[in-house]
Amino acid sequence: MRLIVTLLAALCLSACGFVGFPGVYKIDVEQGNIVTQDMVAQLKPGMSRRQVRFILGTPLVEDPFNPERWDYPYVKRNGMKVLSESRLTVYFDGDSLVKYDGDVEQEHEASDATPEKPESAEDSG
Repeated sequence: MRLIVTLLAALCLSACGFVGFPGVYKIDVEQGNIVTQDMVAQLKPGMSRRQVRFILGTPLVEDPFNPERWDYPYVKRNGMKVLSESRLTVYFDGDSLVKYDGDVEQEHEASDATPEKPESAEDSG
């Protein structure tokens, strides 16, 4: 009889872990590097690794097999639910910054920002 009660109690407790306790507050957990648009706007090709580290902070991932690449991932979760996620990858050639890509917008030159005028039917002749 004790064995049946013990197994029943273990089964009930394991079910609570699967479903979750109702009314339990789950905090937001932030992991990674927070990289803002202002920080990315300061990046310029040719900057040294030290300057990039000063602007963005220490990278979360420095791959020992690819020392020319730094990764700055960020994720904000509430339990298993992902609230926000971003990624920035910085590439170097030796000690100078070559390029970066990720979820943040790269700053464009002023000539790229001006839209071209559409050709009208009168101009085409």
